[in-house]
Amino acid sequence: MAFLFSPFLSLLLLLFSTAIAADIPIFHSKAPPPPASSSLFDSVLAAAHTDPARLAFLSQKATSVPIASGQQLLQSNSYVLRARLGSPGQLLLLVLDTGSDAAWVPCSPCSSCPSSNLFLASNSTTYSSLPCSSSWCPMFQGQPCAASPTGPTPSPCTYNSGYGGDSTFAATLSQDSLRLALDVIPNYAFGCVNAVTGSATSLPKQGLLGLGGGPMSLLSQAGSLYKGVFSYCLPSFRSYYFSGSLRLGPVGQPRSIRTTPLLHNPHRPSLYYVNQTGISVGRVRLAVPPGSFGFDPATGAGTVVDSGTVITRFVSPIYSALRDEFRRQVNASGGYSALGAFDTCFSTDEVSRTPPVTLHFEGLDLVLPVENTLIHSSARPLACLAMAEEPGNVNSVVNVIASLQQQNMRVMIDVANGRVGFAREVCN
Repeated sequence: MAFLFSPFLSLLLLLFSTAIAADIPIFHSKAPPPPASSSLFDSVLAAAHTDPARLAFLSQKATSVPIASGQQLLQSNSYVLRARLGSPGQLLLLVLDTGSDAAWVPCSPCSSCPSSNLFLASNSTTYSSLPCSSSWCPMFQGQPCAASPTGPTPSPCTYNSGYGGDSTFAATLSQDSLRLALDVIPNYAFGCVNAVTGSATSLPKQGLLGLGGGPMSLLSQAGSLYKGVFSYCLPSFRSYYFSGSLRLGPVGQPRSIRTTPLLHNPHRPSLYYVNQTGISVGRVRLAVPPGSFGFDPATGAGTVVDSGTVITRFVSPIYSALRDEFRRQVNASGGYSALGAFDTCFSTDEVSRTPPVTLHFEGLDLVLPVENTLIHSSARPLACLAMAEEPGNVNSVVNVIASLQQQNMRVMIDVANGRVGFAREVCN
């Protein structure tokens, strides 16, 4: 006897099969829309100035408390997601950072924090500070326990961290329930920031969630909940809404996604390295010195996929070849000018088309859409190649595939199976 599925039963099965995937909306933090005097071009141009500090972090050999790019959270070029911390949950917009492990939020009281929206630990029934004897404390580079003259009770674990190049914060290592969509992760370890020195404007206003590959990150603390897999789609920098998403766990990931091997650097376990093999401009494969894309755990050399850096950066030999070939094919009659981090800007009135840029990785070729290659000025007919050479003041050997080049693309990190995937997806 055949068993027939009714349309209603099929709908129930579909809802059940997708309910266990955690899909967290992401929107660009540039909301509400900027004032008329501002522009996307000027915003990205200003934000690119924070990349040198980010590149300095990515080039370090030893695992350390991370430094991420970002200005004021709601007027910056960072991406944020909705999360709730504590019981009952307090809503926070946390910066999504795949190059960092540790999570931290500004906590009350904190007169020097750059936001009035502070986490109120006293209002959470599940909050606790962790002692200096906790196994988490050395991971956050917390202060070791000192002999207590008043009794055996250990003091709280406290630590200091640099962030944004010219700011530092002091935090108490804490635990509380973290809620992402419908998932609740109990006893999540994070830094409760209670003092900031330096320029507080370089700090994310409501905190940061690290999605790196190290032991303090979301994947590690969530245990088997997400099975070492997540993906994200970053909307355009022009988007003002929660239209992107962070997808946690293997359920719901794109089946046809193209992947390249994930490389492990034991000295920088937080970073997601991939084996980049070359770059093409149009049909021309760039000629670069041998070993320019080489992966070397000892020096940190290689290519990293990172959501926290604003524009893609390459080491000097690679970027010089990219810039020169791009200019040759564009052939702007009025020549090229420099604006901030961008050195290849030209009048769009003089150019009818621009060549595609293809990033070659082991096992896949990623052709960047035009909107991920150029940044346009809204004030005049001007466009710039939205990539740059590593800053001269950064002794770095790391190439970074950054957020502007990842927008409107599903990027999957599959630590369990050692792969990174890319699939075109419009999430504006």
